[in-house]
Amino acid sequence: MRRFAAVLLRSFLQGLLLLSPIAITAYILYSAFNGIDNMVPFVPRGRGFGVIFIVVLVTGVGYLGTRFFVGKWLFEAFEHLMERTPGIKYIFSSVRDVIKSFVGDKKRFNKPVWVCVNVNPEIWRIGFMTQRDMTYLGMENKVAVYMPHAYAISGWVIVTEGKYVKPVKEMTAGEAMKFAVSGGITTSEEQQTTEEQ
Repeated sequence: MRRFAAVLLRSFLQGLLLLSPIAITAYILYSAFNGIDNMVPFVPRGRGFGVIFIVVLVTGVGYLGTRFFVGKWLFEAFEHLMERTPGIKYIFSSVRDVIKSFVGDKKRFNKPVWVCVNVNPEIWRIGFMTQRDMTYLGMENKVAVYMPHAYAISGWVIVTEGKYVKPVKEMTAGEAMKFAVSGGITTSEEQQTTEEQ
């Protein structure tokens, strides 16, 4: 009887382990779609028309804002206005810089590095080089590294000597971000393929 109960419990936990990521992902997607649908007041709710409308709107704005002179001029004028408005300029410029650092032509989190944060015993953390030279701030031979927190969309920036930083050669920037955010439990695709063979 105990053996049967142990098999049932183990099977239940395995099922939970297999279904939880699927269920949580589905719930997050459903909540996001539902929330976006509710943001657009003039479309029928619950059918995905709000999501379609927002995707078409954002794509259209992106196309007009990068292809045509008038669109570029309007967006640059709007950015200039936002950057000159007291109070709003800090929020606007921070949000814009964070979004541009992840997406677009000027990605900033594309140089993964290992940072020695303790010499004895030796402790290394993974991060992303954001400034190769801090001389302009009066800090010679120093670099700035952004270190994301695990299981969060936050992180912290450290300034350290360049000798304590070495590039990550075994992972792409995306794999390094996954490694950092997952708490180090993800592996690269090559390692997974090797382990399966």
